[in-house]
Amino acid sequence: MSLRHALLAMLTAGPSTGYDAAKRFEASVGHVWHAPDSQIYPELRRMEKDGLIVGEQVRWGPRSTKTQYSITEEGENALREWENASLDYQPVRDPVHMQAAYYEWADPDRARDHLRRHIAHYREQVELWTSIRTSIVEATQPNIAKRVAKFPAEDHERIIAYKAFAYEGLIDRGMSEINWAEKGLELIDKLEG
Repeated sequence: MSLRHALLAMLTAGPSTGYDAAKRFEASVGHVWHAPDSQIYPELRRMEKDGLIVGEQVRWGPRSTKTQYSITEEGENALREWENASLDYQPVRDPVHMQAAYYEWADPDRARDHLRRHIAHYREQVELWTSIRTSIVEATQPNIAKRVAKFPAEDHERIIAYKAFAYEGLIDRGMSEINWAEKGLELIDKLEG
Protein backbone atom coordinates (compact mmCIF):
# COMPACT_ATOMS: atom_id res chain seq x y z
CA MET A 1 0.00 0.00 0.00
CA SER A 2 1.16 3.50 -0.59
CA LEU A 3 0.27 6.79 0.95
CA ARG A 4 -1.22 7.70 -2.42
CA HIS A 5 -3.78 4.90 -2.27
CA ALA A 6 -4.64 5.65 1.34
CA LEU A 7 -5.32 9.30 0.43
CA LEU A 8 -7.34 8.33 -2.63
CA ALA A 9 -9.45 5.98 -0.51
CA MET A 10 -10.05 8.71 2.04
CA LEU A 11 -11.01 11.28 -0.61
CA THR A 12 -13.73 8.99 -1.96
CA ALA A 13 -15.79 10.18 1.02
CA GLY A 14 -15.67 13.76 -0.23
CA PRO A 15 -13.45 16.80 -0.80
CA SER A 16 -10.92 17.78 1.80
CA THR A 17 -8.34 20.48 2.40
CA GLY A 18 -4.78 19.38 3.11
CA TYR A 19 -5.24 20.16 6.81
CA ASP A 20 -8.54 18.28 6.99
CA ALA A 21 -7.06 15.38 5.01
CA ALA A 22 -4.20 15.10 7.51
CA LYS A 23 -6.62 15.10 10.47
CA ARG A 24 -9.05 12.65 8.83
CA PHE A 25 -6.10 10.47 7.85
CA GLU A 26 -4.86 10.31 11.43
CA ALA A 27 -8.34 9.42 12.72
CA SER A 28 -9.07 6.68 10.17
CA VAL A 29 -6.56 5.39 7.64
CA GLY A 30 -3.73 6.29 10.02
CA HIS A 31 -4.53 3.23 12.12
CA VAL A 32 -3.47 0.97 9.26
CA TRP A 33 -1.00 3.21 7.41
CA HIS A 34 1.11 5.71 9.34
CA ALA A 35 2.15 8.92 7.59
CA PRO A 36 3.16 12.24 9.13
CA ASP A 37 1.80 15.53 7.82
CA SER A 38 5.19 16.18 6.22
CA GLN A 39 4.47 13.30 3.83
CA ILE A 40 0.76 13.97 3.27
CA TYR A 41 0.98 17.53 1.89
CA PRO A 42 3.67 16.79 -0.73
CA GLU A 43 1.83 13.65 -1.81
CA LEU A 44 -1.39 15.62 -2.32
CA ARG A 45 0.51 18.02 -4.59
CA ARG A 46 2.03 15.11 -6.55
CA MET A 47 -1.38 13.47 -6.88
CA GLU A 48 -2.81 16.73 -8.22
CA LYS A 49 0.06 17.01 -10.71
CA ASP A 50 -0.63 13.40 -11.80
CA GLY A 51 -4.34 14.14 -12.35
CA LEU A 52 -5.60 11.83 -9.60
CA ILE A 53 -7.11 14.70 -7.63
CA VAL A 54 -8.00 18.27 -8.43
CA GLY A 55 -7.38 21.22 -6.12
CA GLU A 56 -9.74 24.16 -5.84
CA GLN A 57 -9.13 27.34 -3.88
CA VAL A 58 -11.81 27.83 -1.21
CA ARG A 59 -12.30 30.75 1.15
CA TRP A 60 -10.68 30.37 4.55
CA GLY A 61 -11.21 33.27 6.89
CA PRO A 62 -11.80 36.82 5.71
CA ARG A 63 -8.64 37.21 3.62
CA SER A 64 -7.26 33.79 2.93
CA THR A 65 -7.89 30.65 0.89
CA LYS A 66 -7.05 26.98 1.20
CA THR A 67 -6.79 24.28 -1.42
CA GLN A 68 -9.60 21.75 -1.24
CA TYR A 69 -8.90 18.46 -3.00
CA SER A 70 -11.39 16.18 -4.74
CA ILE A 71 -10.74 12.82 -6.32
CA THR A 72 -10.98 12.71 -10.11
CA GLU A 73 -12.28 9.88 -12.29
CA GLU A 74 -8.64 9.01 -13.01
CA GLY A 75 -8.04 8.86 -9.24
CA GLU A 76 -11.03 6.57 -8.73
CA ASN A 77 -9.73 4.31 -11.51
CA ALA A 78 -6.27 4.22 -9.89
CA LEU A 79 -7.86 3.25 -6.56
CA ARG A 80 -9.94 0.50 -8.21
CA GLU A 81 -6.86 -0.82 -10.00
CA TRP A 82 -4.92 -0.95 -6.74
CA GLU A 83 -7.84 -2.58 -4.89
CA ASN A 84 -8.01 -5.32 -7.53
CA ALA A 85 -4.26 -5.96 -7.62
CA SER A 86 -2.56 -8.66 -5.57
CA LEU A 87 -0.29 -7.18 -2.94
CA ASP A 88 3.30 -8.20 -2.44
CA TYR A 89 4.25 -9.05 1.12
CA GLN A 90 7.16 -7.08 2.50
CA PRO A 91 10.06 -8.75 4.30
CA VAL A 92 9.57 -8.76 8.06
CA ARG A 93 11.47 -6.26 10.21
CA ASP A 94 10.29 -6.81 13.74
CA PRO A 95 12.71 -5.52 16.40
CA VAL A 96 10.60 -6.79 19.32
CA HIS A 97 10.60 -10.38 18.13
CA MET A 98 14.24 -10.09 17.08
CA GLN A 99 15.18 -8.94 20.57
CA ALA A 100 13.17 -11.77 22.12
CA ALA A 101 15.07 -14.32 20.05
CA TYR A 102 18.23 -13.38 22.00
CA TYR A 103 16.88 -12.94 25.52
CA GLU A 104 19.60 -15.28 26.77
CA TRP A 105 21.84 -12.18 26.55
CA ALA A 106 19.43 -10.00 28.50
CA ASP A 107 18.98 -9.53 32.20
CA PRO A 108 15.80 -11.55 32.95
CA ASP A 109 14.17 -8.61 34.71
CA ARG A 110 14.82 -6.33 31.70
CA ALA A 111 13.40 -8.99 29.37
CA ARG A 112 10.30 -9.17 31.58
CA ASP A 113 10.03 -5.35 31.41
CA HIS A 114 10.21 -5.50 27.60
CA LEU A 115 7.39 -8.01 27.46
CA ARG A 116 5.25 -6.14 29.98
CA ARG A 117 5.64 -2.96 27.91
CA HIS A 118 4.66 -4.95 24.83
CA ILE A 119 1.55 -6.25 26.58
CA ALA A 120 0.60 -2.77 27.83
CA HIS A 121 1.08 -1.28 24.36
CA TYR A 122 -1.11 -3.86 22.67
CA ARG A 123 -3.79 -3.73 25.36
CA GLU A 124 -4.01 0.00 24.76
CA GLN A 125 -4.14 -0.53 20.99
CA VAL A 126 -6.79 -3.27 21.27
CA GLU A 127 -8.90 -0.97 23.45
CA LEU A 128 -8.57 1.84 20.89
CA TRP A 129 -9.26 -0.42 17.88
CA THR A 130 -12.27 -1.96 19.65
CA SER A 131 -13.67 1.49 20.37
CA ILE A 132 -13.18 2.56 16.77
CA ARG A 133 -14.72 -0.66 15.45
CA THR A 134 -17.76 -0.08 17.66
CA SER A 135 -18.16 3.49 16.38
CA ILE A 136 -17.84 2.20 12.80
CA VAL A 137 -20.53 -0.43 13.31
CA GLU A 138 -22.79 2.18 14.94
CA ALA A 139 -21.91 4.67 12.13
CA THR A 140 -21.00 7.28 14.73
CA GLN A 141 -17.32 7.49 13.78
CA PRO A 142 -17.07 10.91 12.00
CA ASN A 143 -15.35 9.63 8.85
CA ILE A 144 -17.81 6.75 8.49
CA ALA A 145 -20.76 9.08 9.11
CA LYS A 146 -19.47 11.36 6.35
CA ARG A 147 -18.87 8.42 4.01
CA VAL A 148 -22.32 6.84 4.47
CA ALA A 149 -23.97 10.25 4.04
CA LYS A 150 -22.34 10.50 0.60
CA PHE A 151 -23.38 7.07 -0.68
CA PRO A 152 -26.84 5.51 -1.21
CA ALA A 153 -28.39 3.56 1.66
CA GLU A 154 -27.96 0.24 -0.18
CA ASP A 155 -24.15 0.72 0.06
CA HIS A 156 -24.04 1.46 3.80
CA GLU A 157 -23.88 -2.14 4.99
CA ARG A 158 -20.91 -2.91 2.71
CA ILE A 159 -19.07 0.28 3.65
CA ILE A 160 -19.46 -0.38 7.36
CA ALA A 161 -18.81 -4.14 7.21
CA TYR A 162 -15.50 -3.82 5.37
CA LYS A 163 -14.19 -1.08 7.66
CA ALA A 164 -15.22 -3.13 10.74
CA PHE A 165 -13.53 -6.20 9.21
CA ALA A 166 -10.23 -4.30 8.89
CA TYR A 167 -10.36 -3.33 12.57
CA GLU A 168 -11.24 -6.90 13.57
CA GLY A 169 -7.95 -7.94 11.98
CA LEU A 170 -6.08 -5.31 13.99
CA ILE A 171 -7.80 -6.44 17.19
CA ASP A 172 -6.97 -10.10 16.49
CA ARG A 173 -3.34 -9.21 15.73
CA GLY A 174 -3.11 -7.21 18.97
CA MET A 175 -4.56 -10.05 21.01
CA SER A 176 -2.08 -12.43 19.41
CA GLU A 177 0.83 -10.15 20.43
CA ILE A 178 -0.50 -10.01 24.01
CA ASN A 179 -0.76 -13.80 24.16
CA TRP A 180 2.75 -14.20 22.73
CA ALA A 181 4.26 -11.80 25.29
CA GLU A 182 2.42 -13.51 28.16
CA LYS A 183 3.91 -16.83 27.02
CA GLY A 184 7.30 -15.11 26.96
CA LEU A 185 6.91 -14.08 30.60
CA GLU A 186 6.11 -17.69 31.51
CA LEU A 187 9.13 -18.89 29.52
CA ILE A 188 11.47 -16.48 31.32
CA ASP A 189 10.12 -17.65 34.68
CA LYS A 190 10.63 -21.28 33.66
CA LEU A 191 14.17 -20.79 32.28
CA GLU A 192 15.53 -18.11 34.57
CA GLY A 193 13.63 -18.71 37.80
